[in-house]
Amino acid sequence: MEYTVQKLSQLAGISARTIRYYDEIGILKPARINSSGYRIYGRAEVDRLQQILFYRELGVDLQSIKKIMSSPAFDEVKALSEHREQLLARRKQLDLLIRNVEKTIAQRKKGSIMMDKEKFEGFKRKLIEENEQKYGQEIRAKYGEKTVEESNRKFMSMTVEQHAEFTRLEKEIKETLRAAVQTNDPAGELAQKAAELHRRWLGFCWNSYSKEAHAGLAQMYVDDPRFTAYYDEIQPGTAEFFKDAILIYTGLRE
Repeated sequence: MEYTVQKLSQLAGISARTIRYYDEIGILKPARINSSGYRIYGRAEVDRLQQILFYRELGVDLQSIKKIMSSPAFDEVKALSEHREQLLARRKQLDLLIRNVEKTIAQRKKGSIMMDKEKFEGFKRKLIEENEQKYGQEIRAKYGEKTVEESNRKFMSMTVEQHAEFTRLEKEIKETLRAAVQTNDPAGELAQKAAELHRRWLGFCWNSYSKEAHAGLAQMYVDDPRFTAYYDEIQPGTAEFFKDAILIYTGLRE
């Protein structure tokens, strides 16, 4: 079966404009152009579009999808299996949130008691799932399955007070970095304070701290454009500045 842009858009439930854009950026090229100048898509392109839409549903940006699917190591069956696992995890997280909402409703209506920790279980799980979707492949490759799973377990075991401190520290790191970047001195007091706050923040997730791991994470902040974008929202160049500050803090700057 072959499809024009219009028919493929109807099949996939997306706009024809989106399909044309996918062609323009090279993520989904048509099988051929017919004599009338229409893009024609076959079974392979339909399968590829399905994969693209799976990744988009999981929140992966188009450039990352293109990189993943263009890799010689890309395995379609393995990718589908991973999609399934992530969707099941998302369903589990949604079920947990639904149960929390139902218990909260019951608490309001009947006065039943809901533990504070229980209220936050769904939200902590959501943060883990979002992190897995965005960075799971990279951090597991860098630190290993066991380390990541242990980190997730530690995060899930946080008390309400610890979670509040974790959130507060994240905000303070960004505020301190914002001021530190203006000094243009990664060895300065503000930059080193940001690095120290970052070490304390990591303590809520890492079972053990090492200078080498801290420095490795800092390097990832500039090597991975998604991490870079997070910090460069403060000001362009912040990720590079923060990396230098952390390397100085750990004593591992060359």
